[in-house]
Amino acid sequence: MTVVELKRALQQQLLTVYQGDDSVVDYLLILLILGAHGLVEDVPGTGKTTLVKAFARLTGLTTQRVQGTPDLAPGDILGWAQYQPATGQIEYRDGPIVTNILLVDEINRAPPRTQSALLQAMAEGSYMRLGQVTALPDPFLVLATQNPIEFEGTFPLPEAQRDRFLIQFTLGYPDREQEVRIMTLREPDQLIEGLKPVMSVQHLKALRAQIDKVHCDRRILDWIRDLAEASRQDGNLALGISPRGTRMLYRASLARALLNGRGYVVPEDVTGLLVPVCQGRVLLKPSAQARGVTARSVLEGLIGQVATPALRGEEV
Repeated sequence: MTVVELKRALQQQLLTVYQGDDSVVDYLLILLILGAHGLVEDVPGTGKTTLVKAFARLTGLTTQRVQGTPDLAPGDILGWAQYQPATGQIEYRDGPIVTNILLVDEINRAPPRTQSALLQAMAEGSYMRLGQVTALPDPFLVLATQNPIEFEGTFPLPEAQRDRFLIQFTLGYPDREQEVRIMTLREPDQLIEGLKPVMSVQHLKALRAQIDKVHCDRRILDWIRDLAEASRQDGNLALGISPRGTRMLYRASLARALLNGRGYVVPEDVTGLLVPVCQGRVLLKPSAQARGVTARSVLEGLIGQVATPALRGEEV
């Protein structure tokens, strides 16, 4: 099965359960291939949990869910030690972090200490278990959600923590036909139980091995750097795209090219990912926010400001 056929099979199966924009399949596959993490900023009831559960089943991976609450402690995610009087031994119970795909609903409701413990595990791919550094499963990715319109009782993620997420995206509301279909579908959990995996860890390893074979022309690399520099000079932004941001945009563009059956990056790979990869990595000035400027509008404007490299077919 080719990469394109694998992606198509995932889309076809996923859209029998999740009713929405199929572009999210690209985002999820990019995160899976790169072993990175995603932040879904959307209102409740748009299908975030259903999407993640269905995706995990189709990829043959394990999944766990954590609900963010103000009293959520680091041990509730990482695990905890428990003394057993009957045996006189200390037993360790692994937390939900020991999985392939961890869904953290409303991450901004968890206190900063718990957020830090989780994000440290995300950055390092390991956690402390009985005083020993223990590797997390491979693959391991976190899909976190937060409600963009509710602020009471929340602890917003600082920019440095948001930077741990490769892609930030929204699901949005379904169109008329999709929403009518949602009304008549069976319960999501029943539909998910009927899904059959279309890929395996072996498929994933093969995809990862192909990433470094994807070619990216030097002019596209320079263009990514120019987009970042333009963001740093933009009067609406207090913080532009960082060097980590340019690297993440480059890596995501490689994965997008691979998923589209190409062995080379084209400008559309970069423009298609600039907003989801970078909107959480820039910081608007208060004056720009007061005028209704958004990170999306600033980033989309950069594409028109910075000349796109014109590459002929034989050059890419």
